[in-house]
Amino acid sequence: MENPSDVKEAVRSHWQEDPCAAQLASSSFGSQEFYGEVAVAKDHLEPARTSFAGFADTSGQDVLEVGVGLGVDFVRFARAGALAVGVDLTEAAVESTRHLLELEGLPGEVMVADAEQLPFPDDRFDVVYSWGVLHHTPDTQRAVDEVRRVLKPGGEARIMLYALESPFAVAVWARQMVRERRPMSARAALARGLESPGTQAFTDAEVDRMFSAFETVERRRLVTAYDRKVVGPLAGVVGHGWQHLIRAR
Repeated sequence: MENPSDVKEAVRSHWQEDPCAAQLASSSFGSQEFYGEVAVAKDHLEPARTSFAGFADTSGQDVLEVGVGLGVDFVRFARAGALAVGVDLTEAAVESTRHLLELEGLPGEVMVADAEQLPFPDDRFDVVYSWGVLHHTPDTQRAVDEVRRVLKPGGEARIMLYALESPFAVAVWARQMVRERRPMSARAALARGLESPGTQAFTDAEVDRMFSAFETVERRRLVTAYDRKVVGPLAGVVGHGWQHLIRAR
C-alpha cells in the first residue's frame, strides 16, 4: 500500500502543475476572458452544479468551499453576498482564486489547507461545498468528518463524489487495462489513469456509510455528459451515473 503522505504530495504536485479545468479555456491564463470561458464550459459539462451548489441562496451565510480550483465557483458565492472562505491543497489554486476576486472586486478569504485537517473551529460554517474534490485526498472519510465538524448545527454539506458503478468508470477501467496490457480492478484503474494519482470512486453503500454520522442525508446519482459519451442515450436507461450528489445536515 502506498504511503498516504506520498499520495497526497503526488496529488498536490499534479494540480499545482495542471490546475483543474484550465484546459477548458483558450484565452490567456488569468484573464477575465479565461475565467469566463472556464465558467461557461463547466456549466455546459455539469449543468446540475448551479442548482446543487445553491449559489444564489447564500447571501449573508458563512460558506466554505473545499477545493476552490481556479475559483469560478467560489466567486459565485461571493457575488451572491456569502461570507465566503475557500481552501485548496495547492498554491496555484489559491493564487488563481485571489486573482479572480481582485478582477471582480469581491471579498473572500482563500488559503492553502488540507481537506483532512481543516484549519477552522467546530461549528463555523452554514454551508460547506465541495465539487469533485474529496475523492482526490487519500482519506476521504476523514475529510467528510472534517466537513461535519466545521458545520454549524443545522448547517448543510453539499458534496459531489465520483461513483464507482457507472458507465464512465467502466470506460476508464477498460482504457487503463488496454494501456497497461494487464488486468486490474476498476479502483486501481481510476487511481492510475484518471486525473491526479490515487483518484477514488465510491459505491452507493460506501457513500452512505461515509455520511452516516450526519442527521439527514440526501444522495442521488447523476448521469453526466461523461457517461453519455460512453453509452449514448442508454445512459438515461442505466440510471447510475458518474457523480454522487450529496446534501447532508
